Amino acid sequence: MEDYFKVGIITATHGLKGEVKVFPTTDDVKRFKRLKKVTLDTGKAQTFGTILEIESVKFSKQFVLVKFKGIDSIEEVEKYRKAALMVPRSEAVPLKKDEYFIADLIGLSVRDEDGTELGTLKDVMETGANDVYVIALLDGRECLLPAIKQCVLEVNVEDGFIRIHMLEGLLDEPDSRKKPVPVKTGKGCK
Repeated sequence: MEDYFKVGIITATHGLKGEVKVFPTTDDVKRFKRLKKVTLDTGKAQTFGTILEIESVKFSKQFVLVKFKGIDSIEEVEKYRKAALMVPRSEAVPLKKDEYFIADLIGLSVRDEDGTELGTLKDVMETGANDVYVIALLDGRECLLPAIKQCVLEVNVEDGFIRIHMLEGLLDEPDSRKKPVPVKTGKGCK
């Protein structure tokens, strides 16, 4: 399991006094108002774990404007561009029943209703209506499975698996013998 969760990514500086624009990667953007500090992840091992205290938070369109204590110029904050803002698992937003952190799902074994292993959960696409699980199948193909109750029968993070019902047609091989039907559009089509 992951020890830290990404809540945002610094996309740019904002103004001259050390503020940054953060693209939130959390479902609850208002959580930035409750955050006191974040852990910085610049992708370099020597800087992971740098803790920055939050001085102020404002919201602007899809961004969060954050000012860190002790960083008062554009020059001081510029080096953190593209860095991820992380929070420890202990400070994560509490989950409701049947909710999971995506970081905990990635890599789980995916099994069918009988327990036969089909592959591994590779990614979760957030579409708005419902999430879609990207499953790397054992035969090398990839399958997109809607994360709905009819398909996801059980999630067991502790034992490392997801049990699913595969909807008919999701695993069918594309039939290369079928020719696409030409579509006529517009005026003067023949």
